[in-house]
Amino acid sequence: MSSTAQPEGFFPPTGPIVAEAVHETPPPRRPSFWGRFFLAILLVAFLGSLCLNLLLVPLVALGLAGSLESDHRVQEKFFSHNGEARDKVAVISIEGVILEAEDGFVQRQIEQVKKDKNVKAVVLRVESPGGSISGSDYLYHHLVQLREERGLPIVVSMGGIAASGGYYAAMAVGHRGDVLFAEPTTFTGSIGVVIPHYNLVELLEKIGVKDDSIASHPLKTMGSYTKPMTDEERKIFQELLESGFDRFKEVVRSGRSRFDQDPKALDRLATGQVFSAEQAKANGLVDQIGFIEDAVDRAISLAGLDKDNVKVVKYHPEASLRSLLLGGQARSAPALDLKTVLEMTTPRAYYLCTWLPGLGAGKAR
Repeated sequence: MSSTAQPEGFFPPTGPIVAEAVHETPPPRRPSFWGRFFLAILLVAFLGSLCLNLLLVPLVALGLAGSLESDHRVQEKFFSHNGEARDKVAVISIEGVILEAEDGFVQRQIEQVKKDKNVKAVVLRVESPGGSISGSDYLYHHLVQLREERGLPIVVSMGGIAASGGYYAAMAVGHRGDVLFAEPTTFTGSIGVVIPHYNLVELLEKIGVKDDSIASHPLKTMGSYTKPMTDEERKIFQELLESGFDRFKEVVRSGRSRFDQDPKALDRLATGQVFSAEQAKANGLVDQIGFIEDAVDRAISLAGLDKDNVKVVKYHPEASLRSLLLGGQARSAPALDLKTVLEMTTPRAYYLCTWLPGLGAGKAR
């Protein structure tokens, strides 16, 4: 056997020889024209949105009312009849629970009608269970003032509920016949007053909470949820309630001539009971069962207008830049801050149709 000399340090392979594969990295693929185009659009949109937020959010936070906020204005919108007519019938809406109304949307509608000399009659659209005594009386006062100063007939159109303070405000029609219209499914009436009070003593004792308030006089804390109501406190509250109740019946008599002539008939109805539309009509609380169109026709007739040459308008809150930036919501839910908590725990009387008046949140819109 012949032997072949091998180089020094050579070790023959012990298995088959496998060639090592060489992988070359392909050059990076450039995005297509359309890919670069859409990427550029996304980048511009992102930078634009970022700049808009950086510019406007601080302004909104500062609440620059002059240029950003217009929630305190109303916008007139065509509702029915002839949109080209000059003479108008204005629909003023009371919606929701009535609390403090000085700066509310209802008041702004009233002020708009006062300024618009083309408005010849008003339809008061009530969709409210009532609210606080002061808020309800405030709206009633300004509606009566509008009626007397402008000499405008007011016709009421009741929605699903027009009870307690809602019915109270409707009495702004005065002693005029055939002006209270309730829909077939309306709940109305609820003539009465309530001062809510909840005794939480036993609950607080179970969780180890004790009222240790310091007051100048025991009556300073009357109505507190943390102690039982005394006979003296109950008597004082009852006197306050009776005063508000007398005022309610006086206002009803001012808007319903039959009760002005027969007060005892009103006393029989003023139990806080809610009535259906049919019951309300039978007892003289409303005049007709009909819809808003019927109330509009009556207002046109009372104002002596031509039905074919009158424009019926409604009012809406004018959207502010702030509301548009925050998603188009003109109003946000009230925050549960200290002010809200204190208002919820403040003893007050209500013309309100509800079993939990102390927690009624919101205001007439």
